[in-house]
Amino acid sequence: MVREANRDDLDGMLELYLFLHETCVPERNAHLADTWNTIMEDPNYHLVVNEIDGKIVSSCTCLIVPNLTHGVRPYAFIENVVTNENYRGKGYATQCLDYARNLARREDCYKMMLMTGSKKESTLRFYENAGYEKETKTAFYQSL
Repeated sequence: MVREANRDDLDGMLELYLFLHETCVPERNAHLADTWNTIMEDPNYHLVVNEIDGKIVSSCTCLIVPNLTHGVRPYAFIENVVTNENYRGKGYATQCLDYARNLARREDCYKMMLMTGSKKESTLRFYENAGYEKETKTAFYQSL
């Protein structure tokens, strides 16, 4: 079932992010709690999850960014696309991205953007099959 995350999903998200690039679950402290509350309360932050048999197996983040150009229409930014390795190849991430696209359309976004650090052909093909174009824009990255 694809849906937006709720306050009870923190543990499931932290476990899922171990399949993204995290190496351990962060310490439970005030900073983690404050960050989770900020995410849950932000109307422009959509944490999309795919839950199978009570377990979050896939997710993506969809941020709606208010904008003064393109007729004062917002745009959507997709980040942290991840699927538990035991559930890959079954379409769960595609369902999350489809849900995010519907959110962006509902919010009247004029575009969606996604960046990946992956150079794997299978990953790039996955994003192209999901409707993303790699030749349209040039992305730059600066680590802080």
